[in-house]
Amino acid sequence: MNSILARLKTPLRYVMGLFYITAGVTHFLNPEWFLQIVPPMLPAPLLLVYLSGVAEIVVGVGVLIPQTRHYAALGTVALLVAVYPANIYMAVADVMGSELVQWGRLPLQAVLVAWALWYTDTYSEPSTASAAPEQAD
Repeated sequence: MNSILARLKTPLRYVMGLFYITAGVTHFLNPEWFLQIVPPMLPAPLLLVYLSGVAEIVVGVGVLIPQTRHYAALGTVALLVAVYPANIYMAVADVMGSELVQWGRLPLQAVLVAWALWYTDTYSEPSTASAAPEQAD
């Protein structure tokens, strides 16, 4: 099972990056959809929709770049925690979609957090740098 996961880690990183980039761009193409799930007690809902869109694009690009992958993955976890109130509001306020979608998003966040945390382990990936041979004195 570990070898299967190891082989899937890189392709799934691209899926993850593209998922967040696409979701982030969607915040700008269809902000009305996202405005519906911003809890009413939060200020400046449109600004929050745009900021979360920018954050999703940044973490999506970041997980694709080896030098930023670790921090982008941690940023993804922080982003998922930050938007969790919108998912709760979506479920309890019955603002859109089926109950399965509304309530299904809540446990899905845990899966997305685990997926992001998978890419914070930079030591499990083989290094591409080779050590220079030592020179004799």
